[in-house]
Amino acid sequence: MTYETSEASEASANSAPGVVTRPRWNKVPEVTAYFWIIKVLCTTVGETAADLLNEKAGLGLTGVSVLMSGLLAVVLVVQFRTTAYRAGVYWLAVALISVVGTLISDNLTDNMGVPLETSTAVFAVALVVVFVVWYRREGTLSIHSVDTTGREAFYWLAVLFTFALGTAAGDLVSERMNLGYWLTAVLFALAIGAVAVAHFALGLDAVRGFWIAYVLTRPLGASIGDYLSQPTGDGGLGFGTVLTSVLFLAVILGLVGYLAVTRRDVIDRGRAARQAA
Repeated sequence: MTYETSEASEASANSAPGVVTRPRWNKVPEVTAYFWIIKVLCTTVGETAADLLNEKAGLGLTGVSVLMSGLLAVVLVVQFRTTAYRAGVYWLAVALISVVGTLISDNLTDNMGVPLETSTAVFAVALVVVFVVWYRREGTLSIHSVDTTGREAFYWLAVLFTFALGTAAGDLVSERMNLGYWLTAVLFALAIGAVAVAHFALGLDAVRGFWIAYVLTRPLGASIGDYLSQPTGDGGLGFGTVLTSVLFLAVILGLVGYLAVTRRDVIDRGRAARQAA
């Protein structure tokens, strides 16, 4: 995570003597290899957990959607109330929003009969609208300045739509091209690689590159989850949703615990001050 002060915080440095102001801490992690690994793992768990709860819990798609949305709302309240990035709270919110984003897309397709082409287009437009409003109000889409309640609200709304869009787009590609889980995962991995090349070699803006990759990691993780969990007769490895979800959750917990202890994805105040100097 990057520690940055907002414009208001920077202005406070020149405030009158004796006036105590509080710097605003960035509320999201630095984008490192750990970030992308956990993001893909959360995406995979979002796919398998949604299937598991829908099939095993007996609540039905609507019941599971209500339950998980309620849990997500509680965790987001905790996330908004924190004063700085907390690895455990942040990644729990991402994992839950992954499940909810998947369920939103599945509800539109399975319960309402909305074509995947339509839901993909709707989620894409919704995401663009969030970005436009976010930029017009805040002047930036950078995740290195998510240090106000408004910016954090835009951030999480954008994250929700990236998961919903990635789910619908991934299902659309998988069904229309009939590639199977493994080849679909390879296709989206290559797309992410192309974004990386465009950023590092061709000068693609870091903010645009980040959000494009963020969308693409959703169908990548979902394809990996389906490949591991689905029966061999359907093109998977047959591990099942329970084992796949448990394995990936264990890895997520291990990595998040490591980051919480080492703070490898947090920039401390001293380092931030040196960078700003």
